[in-house]
Amino acid sequence: MPPNTTASSGQKPGKSGRKKGRKARLFLIVLVLALFGGVAYGGYWGVSTVRASFPQTKGSLTLDGLSGPVDVKRDGNGIPQIYASSDEDLFMAQGYVQAQDRFYEMDVRRHMTSGRLSEMFGSGQVKNDEFLRTMGWDRVAKEEYDKKLSASTKKYLQAYAKGVNAYLKGKDGKDISLEYAALGFTNDYQPQEWTPVDSVAWLKAMAWDLRGNMQDEIDRSLMTSRLGPKQIADLYPEYPYSRNKTITQEGQYDSVTGSYVQGGGTTLGSGTQSTAGTGLAGNTTAPNGLQSQLSKLYNVLDNVPTAVGVNGNGIGSNSWVVAGKYTITGKPLLANDPHLSASLPSVWYQMGLHCTSVSSKCQYDVSGYTFAGMPGVVIGHNQDIAWGMTNSGVDVTDLYLEKITGEGYERDGKVLPFTTRRETIKVAGGADKTIVVRETKDGMPLLSDRDDELVKVGKKATVDSGAPDRGDGYAIALRWTALDPGNSMDAVFQLDRASNWTEFRTAAASFDVPSQNLIYADTNNHIGYQLPGKIPIRAKGDDGSLPSPGWDSKYQWTGYIKQSELPYEYDPKRGYIVTANQAVVDKDKYPYTLTTDWGYGTRSQRITDLIEAKIKGGGKISTDDMRQMQLDDSSEIAKLIVPKLLKIDVADKNVRDAQKLLEGWDYTQDADSAAAAYFNATWRNILKLAFGNKLPKELRVKGQCLNVAPVDTTGPADENQTVRECGQREADQAQPDGGDRWFEVVRKIIDDPNNDWWKAPKTRLDKAADNRDELFARAMKDARWELTAKLGKDMDTWSWGRLHRLFLKNQTLGTEGPGVLQYMLNRGPWKLGGGEATVNATGWNAAGGYGVVWVPSMRMVVNLDDFDKSKWINLSGASGHAYSAHYTDQTDKWAKGELLPWSFSGKAVDKSTSDTLVLKP
Repeated sequence: MPPNTTASSGQKPGKSGRKKGRKARLFLIVLVLALFGGVAYGGYWGVSTVRASFPQTKGSLTLDGLSGPVDVKRDGNGIPQIYASSDEDLFMAQGYVQAQDRFYEMDVRRHMTSGRLSEMFGSGQVKNDEFLRTMGWDRVAKEEYDKKLSASTKKYLQAYAKGVNAYLKGKDGKDISLEYAALGFTNDYQPQEWTPVDSVAWLKAMAWDLRGNMQDEIDRSLMTSRLGPKQIADLYPEYPYSRNKTITQEGQYDSVTGSYVQGGGTTLGSGTQSTAGTGLAGNTTAPNGLQSQLSKLYNVLDNVPTAVGVNGNGIGSNSWVVAGKYTITGKPLLANDPHLSASLPSVWYQMGLHCTSVSSKCQYDVSGYTFAGMPGVVIGHNQDIAWGMTNSGVDVTDLYLEKITGEGYERDGKVLPFTTRRETIKVAGGADKTIVVRETKDGMPLLSDRDDELVKVGKKATVDSGAPDRGDGYAIALRWTALDPGNSMDAVFQLDRASNWTEFRTAAASFDVPSQNLIYADTNNHIGYQLPGKIPIRAKGDDGSLPSPGWDSKYQWTGYIKQSELPYEYDPKRGYIVTANQAVVDKDKYPYTLTTDWGYGTRSQRITDLIEAKIKGGGKISTDDMRQMQLDDSSEIAKLIVPKLLKIDVADKNVRDAQKLLEGWDYTQDADSAAAAYFNATWRNILKLAFGNKLPKELRVKGQCLNVAPVDTTGPADENQTVRECGQREADQAQPDGGDRWFEVVRKIIDDPNNDWWKAPKTRLDKAADNRDELFARAMKDARWELTAKLGKDMDTWSWGRLHRLFLKNQTLGTEGPGVLQYMLNRGPWKLGGGEATVNATGWNAAGGYGVVWVPSMRMVVNLDDFDKSKWINLSGASGHAYSAHYTDQTDKWAKGELLPWSFSGKAVDKSTSDTLVLKP
């Protein structure tokens, strides 16, 4: 959840609070006059509050600490390319320039990662801060900086911080951004100096949003209150290895050498891959008390501010690389579009970092995407190689039940003491709050300590007879690789200067968290893939799919997979590599359980099919072909379901007219498609009737109420035997979300028309559905009237884009601030095509509605034959200043699927430069 302002904290204001409220309202009125009225006093605010914070992009500035002059060349979209003669100058200038454009965003991020949002936004953020302090991201980041990172990385981080602080020197908040000016009327917050640890901590936030299957682990446990083991298994089908190809196809684990090898190797057989963990000391279901406890934990997790995704649910990305033998240029082409939650400004920041002469003194010539607040480039290319990333989905988190006894916890029959620390949270406009954080000897924090209700519910948890007596109850602890100090920041700089496959893999070895699929291409016509990451090895029989008993040490992690054992590919015979969150390796070729919750390969297989169609047709793939593939919006689930829908005899003329929209539809989800609108509405209602209404309240949408059977049934029964239950999840986090897991669920039963999942009870308006076609008919009817209510009676006016809209919201005051301020900071809507589990992945949650909740956050296509012919686009723009020309200047093009020229060579950069700023020592 985005930070609240003090005014929205729910506390009754005192006299001083009312004064501040009046001042804030007066400020907003004056600011609106400034922006739209042009009156004298308003004109003053318009200049001092809005334009005064815009960056200087021309002329020259003096920066203490530089060893030589630095040129900052910005193109027509405000994207900077920095030229310096030493590494330190390069990264110092990067810090200065990013602060010019995005410091408010950087400041909010560091307050989030350190659990200090309350200092900026008041009491409404105390709960979030408590949770983040409990995990201790900033403490881990400091330990990384002090003990793990290389001397050169520390030097770069220090230079970057020096650049940020050079920008801040002598500036008040209102000189930095409009948001600070607004905050200044509700509290006296002033930005503090940047530190190297602030940059390192941001990687923890990125890792949190890409942490793997933690939400699935919780959901499976919650489902046991209404569903049996077989039904839960139905909703989590095995990955379709025979239909959707894995990332690596030409290698496997060699049990003789104990390493992953390309080609050859020893087939392991199906017995070595763990596919069903025991969890909970042998139980496949969770105790009732734990269900409630996990539900409370989910609510806490859901309230953590979104960093680069939607808190672990639905996170995806596409990347693929095609070898030169299949491209027009004769050299590889590499595409990437990470799918993350929509934010304003975009989470990505485009820039180039160039040494005027590459040498041991100045080692970088790199361009691409990074995060504001972090030195280096995260995704992009240098003069020799290009790389992209997608979320691997590898499971690097586990939840543990802990038996609390006195001041300690039980482990193998002994009581061990907790490690404790006190954390004081400073609150703008309120009193400080101190919490005590408890951790096990393994460094696992007790997340359940952050909610008193969790402790009460823990007292009621029941487990099997092998568990210790519940006594004071069970707590929940988190084991997560990112809570151990690592050196992922080293990997960023190693990637930026890598010149070949060997150096690339060396860099990947340092990329501890988050575990990403890394794809590779170089100018010498090689392509490759590497799975990096610190990936745990679990005890035999434990696959991490359910919470484990902390009191039994055999369920603790036993180590980490060595890099030599991690899957990779280099110049595969097929000539391309596709990664889109599908399974990394076939289960029969690998001894370790990487996760039980892969993406199901819908996008990856569609990309593979598009590449193979081009190759088999004898064609060569161009940069624009890669762009067109990124925009593919074909609905794979529609191809499966629509033929069934068209065979149903519909009596109602109005519904039959809607059904006819699907006749001849090519399954593409263009923004102007009425058929796509009607199909997706039908799909949403199929999911609701077949599955959603049968899930426990903890997974359903908040406020949606049903009459449900009181105990252990698959769904609502007769109203005389039911109780009223209302959903408890936010709309964009509820289930069934309609992603490709649900595609696979439906695919498994689509040809079984009498399957129990197709049954739905009667309601006041509808008779019971006893089979698939009756449920489909009811879903088509419900969809017809839902769209009539939303889009009107005239189907000629229907379109997918009218339902499927993107709003870009400033992630703090643009979400929770006063309405006028939201109006000033937010943009949209944009009517989009695409959809869930399509290559053009404009994601929406079918349980909650049709609005876009995550998007291709950027798109790029790298041409290894001529980097200046590469293309890129960002979701919003370079600037975080609401009235800058570059706030959302890329969004219209992004929505249309266009890409911008991406200059790299000195000659191309000079040609595209609009503004030049010289930073002088």
